Amino acid sequence: MNPTLFLSILALLSGFGLRYWINRRKFYRRSPLGAEGFSSYEKSVFISFLERMGKWIAYALIIFGLLSAWVYSREKKDKEKQELKTEKPI
Repeated sequence: MNPTLFLSILALLSGFGLRYWINRRKFYRRSPLGAEGFSSYEKSVFISFLERMGKWIAYALIIFGLLSAWVYSREKKDKEKQELKTEKPI
């Protein structure tokens, strides 16, 4: 397996997994009225900050994964074109 393809799959899976985990935690923290419940103000600020940073990291991983997949496809196309040029007799 090509390392570029492996990195792109790994980055995409970890990015989507991180987003899912953060959103799931946020969902289950809500009360029946829709308000998030924290035991203290400090916890609220700290957890919200960590979740915000985690989402930015997840977005960066997803973008990196998509760009890596694009690079892999371009490399594959270039390799195929090169093989076609070498196969044709002159």
